[in-house]
Amino acid sequence: MSTILVSALPFLVAFLIGSIPFAVIVSKLMGLGDPRSYGSGNPGATNVLRSGNKLAALLTLLGDAIKGTFAVALAMALHLPEHMVAGVALAVFLGHVFSVFLRFKGGKGVATAAGVLLGLDWRVGCATLLVWIAVAAATRYSSLAALCAAVAAPVITYLFMGHNVMPGAVLTMSLLLIWRHTSNIKKLMAGQEGRIGQKKADQA
Repeated sequence: MSTILVSALPFLVAFLIGSIPFAVIVSKLMGLGDPRSYGSGNPGATNVLRSGNKLAALLTLLGDAIKGTFAVALAMALHLPEHMVAGVALAVFLGHVFSVFLRFKGGKGVATAAGVLLGLDWRVGCATLLVWIAVAAATRYSSLAALCAAVAAPVITYLFMGHNVMPGAVLTMSLLLIWRHTSNIKKLMAGQEGRIGQKKADQA
């Protein structure tokens, strides 16, 4: 039993790291409204930006991304086997999506996924980020950019990291991210999705 607990410890720690709700913490520290109470209701950087506070959105983005990179980098620094590093990558992402500190109702995981990819291989992270930037710049839809990046991420991971457990882990993460964007997909199809920078008053 103790061996099982020790083996599970990296995943538990990664899940707890991922659960840290930077959107809520930053908003509270800066005297803003709870991001779950306006706009999309998502505790993430894009929704925090709808408060009109760009610094708060930036800090949220950095916090959510860094926790993904940190968890993966820590796993690698501890020389964990490749399959366990892949498991940690998934665990920190799941922690964000199902935050234990928010009653398992977390964010959609875009920034944390980006941080995870940068931690796994900077080339994978940067290439996927370029996809997001290109779509976001062209459409101003954060959700559409995230969906396109999610589709591209497993392919990019395979191209740079080869045929191992990592593309599979990234694919799982991408499928979860797409699932978390189900409501956004419906809004995009109906022409009702909010654009990047659109304030919460416009989302009411």
